[in-house]
Amino acid sequence: MSDSSLRLVWVYPDLLSTYGDQGNVLVVQRRAEQRGLSVERVDVRSDQPVPTSGDIYLIGGGEDRPQRLAAERLRRDGGLSRAASNGAIIFSVCAGYQILGHEFINDLGEREAGLGLIDVISTRGEGARCVGDVLADIDPRLGLPQLTGFENHQGITHLGPTARPFARTVYGNGNGTGDGTEGAYNDTVFGTYMHGPVMARNPQIADLLLKLALDVNALPPTDDRWYEALRAERIAAASQPA
Repeated sequence: MSDSSLRLVWVYPDLLSTYGDQGNVLVVQRRAEQRGLSVERVDVRSDQPVPTSGDIYLIGGGEDRPQRLAAERLRRDGGLSRAASNGAIIFSVCAGYQILGHEFINDLGEREAGLGLIDVISTRGEGARCVGDVLADIDPRLGLPQLTGFENHQGITHLGPTARPFARTVYGNGNGTGDGTEGAYNDTVFGTYMHGPVMARNPQIADLLLKLALDVNALPPTDDRWYEALRAERIAAASQPA
């Protein structure tokens, strides 16, 4: 695969990069380079235009006010929406996930328009905050092992008819709706509440994004011993009784 190249775009690291979500970029880049891919990484700050020619776009989580600012700027810029229309792969976490939906509740307690790239709507929960480790079974259509991650959110995300649940929880809250769903996706756009960073705990997700971007069914194998040790540790910790 050494003749292939990949353009990886990290969206608004100055606003949306809490709980180590930048680690997702590092994992995708590393796993691409392990397969002989040439990677161009583009970090796009919130005062810069989002390029439309990326292959994979990653968006992290953020606090309430940065989330509102990010949504405003992404709507005004339009680059991410155009990239999605061009078939780019987009993976978002927490606040980024909410922004990709139709709307969410901002730091002013008002309904804020999202980008409408996933058929979800997010509201603010009235009960206890969703915090802690999560285990979930990823949609079998994606062919991935059990999801492990860490959630920390007050939002509740409701899926519309065209959104598929990314996973179904075994332990933890996920979307917070009580129906066991975690995250959502369509063909090329993914959202999850999982931090961790989620790619370090679940490198197969990074590989899925690479396969979609390259339009291939398989990738050359890599040394996954470090990742598997981390996965086993976090799955065991989450499975321990309180």
